[in-house]
Parts: sequence; C-alpha cells; structure tokens
Amino acid sequence: MYKFILITALFIFSSSAKERPNILFAIADDMSHAGCFGDTWVKTPNLDRLAKEGILFENAFVSNPKCGPSRASTLGGRHFWQMQEAAIHWSQWPAKIKIYTDILAENGYHVGYTGKGWGPGRYNNVREHNPAGQAWDKITSQSPTKAMSNTDYAANFKDFIKAKKDGQPFCFWYGAKEPHRKYTKNSGIESGLKPESVKVPKYYPDNAIVRNDLLDYALEINWYDHHLGLIVQHLEEIGELDNTIIVAFSDNGAPFPRIKGQLYDDDINLPMIARWGKIHKGGAVVKDFVSNIDLGPTFLDAAGIAIPAEMSGKSFLDIFHANKSGYINPERNFVCVGRENHDLGREGDKGYPVRAIRTEKFLYIRNFAPDRYPSGNPETGYTNIDSSPTKDNILALNEQGNDKYYNLTMAKRSQEELYRIDQDSDCIKDLAKNPEYAAIKEKLWKQLSEQLKATHDPRMGSNPDIFDEYEYVGKSKASHSWEAYENKRFKKQSY
Repeated sequence: MYKFILITALFIFSSSAKERPNILFAIADDMSHAGCFGDTWVKTPNLDRLAKEGILFENAFVSNPKCGPSRASTLGGRHFWQMQEAAIHWSQWPAKIKIYTDILAENGYHVGYTGKGWGPGRYNNVREHNPAGQAWDKITSQSPTKAMSNTDYAANFKDFIKAKKDGQPFCFWYGAKEPHRKYTKNSGIESGLKPESVKVPKYYPDNAIVRNDLLDYALEINWYDHHLGLIVQHLEEIGELDNTIIVAFSDNGAPFPRIKGQLYDDDINLPMIARWGKIHKGGAVVKDFVSNIDLGPTFLDAAGIAIPAEMSGKSFLDIFHANKSGYINPERNFVCVGRENHDLGREGDKGYPVRAIRTEKFLYIRNFAPDRYPSGNPETGYTNIDSSPTKDNILALNEQGNDKYYNLTMAKRSQEELYRIDQDSDCIKDLAKNPEYAAIKEKLWKQLSEQLKATHDPRMGSNPDIFDEYEYVGKSKASHSWEAYENKRFKKQSY
C-alpha cells in the first residue's frame, strides 16, 4: 500500500515537473507606447497579437523609472528601495539578494538572456553571469539603422533553445536595446512613418522637430516588436507557445524630457501584455494594478516554487486563471513608486529623492528635496535627460522667452504634486494647492507613507541619505560628476 502511494506521488511530481511552464520575458529599453494601447503611430503587430491572445494590463507600473534600478526590482521582486546598492543607477550589484532567475536555475530551469540584461552597473566581482542569466549574444545581423543594436535577438534565442536539455523548461530574458537612444536622425520619417500620425503630449511643443524625434523612437519600438514576433514564431514551430508564459513590458518610459527618469504617468504606467495559452483563453483587458516587482513572484508561483518571504511583490497567477476582464482582485488598486540617485550632475552628486502613489484616479508625488533640480542642474546640462532634438528644442524655446515647456520638463518642483489621472493623463494641472483636494492629498500621503514604512524604505527611516552613499560605477563619472564640473569651471576662471 505504502509502495503504491509512493509510486503515485513520484509520478504526480514527475508529471507536474515536465509540465512546468517556460518563461519568456520580453523587456524593451525605454518604451512608453504600443499600438494595442492606442498609439496607432507605433507599428507593433506582434504585441497587438499577444494582447488579443492574452491579457492587456491597463495598470502596469515600474517601481523606479530608470533602467538599472527598474531591472533590479524586476529580478529581485522587491521595491527598488529594498534592493540595496541596486537602488541607484550605475550601481554595484548586491551580492546576497535572492532573484527569480537564480531560483529558477536552481530548480532545473535553463536560464539565459540576449541583448540587455540587468544594467547599467557592475556585477562581475560578485557573480559569474549577469543577473538576467547567461548571455546569448554571439549571433549578429544588420539592423535598420546604424544606431540600433546589431544583436540578432531572435537567432540568439534559437541558439539558447538548442542548448537546453530535452524536456527542460526554460526562462529567457529577451532584452532589446531599443528604443534606447541614440537614434539615426529622421530614420522614422525616411522609413515611411507619418509625422501627422503622431500624438504629441501636451508637455511638448507640437512641431516638426518633436514629431520627427518621436518617429525615430517609434521605428526602434517597431524593431523590438519585429524580433518579438520572430521569437514567438519559433515557439510555435517547436510546439512550446502555449506552454510558455510570455510577458512583454519595458523598464521605464521613453527617452524624452519629463518622461524617462521622472514619476509622471508616461514613465511609470507602461504597456504590459501577458500570454499563457495553456491557461488563459485570451482577449482580456485587466484593470488590476500590477508592478514589475510582481513578475518574479508570478514566474516562481507558476513553476510551483515557493516565493521567498523577502520578495514584496505579489503573484498575479490568479489573473491568468480568472480568464476575464476588469478587476480580478479589487484590492489591487494602487502602487507605490519612486526614485533616488539616477545620474550625476547636481552639487555633491546628490540624487533627487521622490516617492509617489498612483491610484485609479490620482497620482500623488512627494518630492523630498524640492530645492534641487529634478533632471540635473542647468550648468551641467540636465544630465538626467537624454540628449535629443526635443530636449534641445525646449531649451532653445526657453532662451527665446517661451518657458512653458521648460517649466513642465526641467524646472524645480513643489514638495507635493497631485494629478487627476482620469482627467489629465499628461499630468499638466497640479492640484496639490487646490483646497478642494486637500483631504484627498492628505489621505494619499498617509497611505503612501504607511506603505513605505511597512516595506522599510530607508527614506522614511534613520538613514534617508544612504542612497547617495552607494558607489557610482559608471565610466561617465570622470566627466559628468560635480567635481569634474567644478574643475572645469576653476580652469576657465584661471585664464
């Protein structure tokens, strides 16, 4: 009798192990737009297909709006402020934090990545591989422009698949380097994209410079989508599509002023799609608030692996099983986000500490150092904004006396900001000083501060400035640090 039970148990375990889902995480670099989210000037047929066959998340957010800390949060399943050194941009990877890729590898998964994994930062002195997995980047091909990566993402995925054992589940990180800048100027319009199709946000001037810049960005999104389509096609060919959880997302928003590195909606609320054909029938539009910190716990949960207690993210496996639209869990109705030290360029190379809470109707932002410039100091060139024609145009207009767009993108901010997202998705009208919203503002700050304290955010503790003490390991330190600026200024004054 006991022998029968043991054999049955082993059979069940073996069967379930073989049926563990594969995992494909397709992460774009700096993407705020996709066709299936209403951005018709961006051509993303493969994302659109996955949305029809899976789940479109209306309220998907990142913990931090910059590459390094955002990707760290994804891997760690934690708020960025819980990721130690990896809470800042260009950091040293912390040695002892458990991450979902390592846990899956320890449990028999074939784990790897192509393109951009975790970064920018340094990990070689504490890890053999990038936290995203072993790199598969040997195969290259010609890309549409010289500015785009020549990494053949889809071919490297096929190479990765060939290397896995028969019956072994895999976890693959497709890390496109697009649509990160730099761009080939006018490549979008020269490829046939139409300037008149672009929807220009209210915080930018609506002119040919901005429209063409946005089209160059759109072309790179199309390239990310193209390789995603090739990868999905290969999954179909090998019969693994429906047994693969596919999540397509981004690390932060578009590399434009007031988006990348900031806490407005276009940089924290990003297009996310998930497909798992074996479990979900597709065609769902879900309103639950989810975060990139929830991805690791979801992947582990789907693989039947215990989620570490240190992970503050929550599995949304129930959304797959629900097979319906709307709110699946009404309690998932807010997220907390923030940022600290992103790039050099302020006096003392200090960061810009912010925390925010986003609900269905409101975005409340708490700026802890409103005396600082949010995007870097003017004299160092607003270093937390990528160089671009749009940035140059806004600065030129400001010099000519039109400060409207400068004030929206680069000027200092009040300690508190409040936006009515359901009426103002571009976050133009700040309601923080409107007495009609005083009670709502107070309630949101209370909710936010309670969440920060509950998750042991150092910003709310006894050592709030620890984020400025972590080592910045980027090569740009020699030329972009405050010390470098002071040295240049001293030399100029000496002549």
